[in-house]
Amino acid sequence: MASGISRRAALGVTAAAAAVAAGTTGGPAHAFAGGGLRGIAALYARQKAKAGGTWHSHIAALDGTGALTTLVADDADHVIHGYSVQKLFVATAVLDKVDRGQLSLGQKLDLPADIILGGSGIYHLHTVWGDDITVANFLTAMLLVSDNTAVRMCGRVVPALEINEILAAKGFTHTRVEPVANPNRFFLGVTTPRETHDLLRRLADKTLLSPASCDFMLGVTRWVNGYHDGVRRNMSSAERSRVATKYGADFNTLGASRHEAGIMFGTDGAPVLTYALFADGLSDLDNYGATHPAVQAHAVLGRAMLDSVTTAANPAAKARHTVTPYRAGG
Repeated sequence: MASGISRRAALGVTAAAAAVAAGTTGGPAHAFAGGGLRGIAALYARQKAKAGGTWHSHIAALDGTGALTTLVADDADHVIHGYSVQKLFVATAVLDKVDRGQLSLGQKLDLPADIILGGSGIYHLHTVWGDDITVANFLTAMLLVSDNTAVRMCGRVVPALEINEILAAKGFTHTRVEPVANPNRFFLGVTTPRETHDLLRRLADKTLLSPASCDFMLGVTRWVNGYHDGVRRNMSSAERSRVATKYGADFNTLGASRHEAGIMFGTDGAPVLTYALFADGLSDLDNYGATHPAVQAHAVLGRAMLDSVTTAANPAAKARHTVTPYRAGG
């Protein structure tokens, strides 16, 4: 059971969880450089001890034959508040309706003032509201800059009970949003590292949703304007574009929570590694920046994980995804 009571009682989006592993290059049975599997596991243990708190994680990769290898399985079935990592799963529910022809990415909804939430995101910064925005618009805001108002927009097109039905139909046992009296609002809810791993794995091999919907989610979460403080901190822009990531942070009665989950891709577009890092009971409650001890641990692990997987072509990969190289302009 999840423990601790979230302070974020205005939106709630529980996420079905489940995460990914992905393909690396051909070559040795385990195509990892440096310390290989043991190197990542040992580094994780050191960073976990240094950051403190209670960690629940799953890290896995595919070798050159397509076989899944678990690098870290640390209390991976623990049910935990996922916070903004859960927005991956809310987006999955919305895109499932798109795939079934009940919505379209181009469908427009108004953005009224009474739906605006503060915290992370961009819509609350506008100071004036009333635009008509597309489903694609608020999904992008939710996945790229973790916009809280976008969660409410999602609830207008997929009510809480329907989100949970979609997640259950996709095989997620523990991940759910928490319904409230208003059927179009919900709390973030809970997930597990293992279910987050499964979601990411299926997103990477494009079986979670239609290939087009998977490409949409991956395109947004891989873009270099997203979150950089954690796993992607110590990377070049080209390296950052090889990582699809989603961060979540809050605090409850146990202490601070700092989570991050995502997928790393090889230079050939094949997925190579998946991580689902959840930690609660942490100190430094009000520090949401790069200096938080758990976020520093994510940065160390991110650099090591990217370095640990080879980047040559992996013919065993079921699916690939590429993004346009970033070019500054304007």
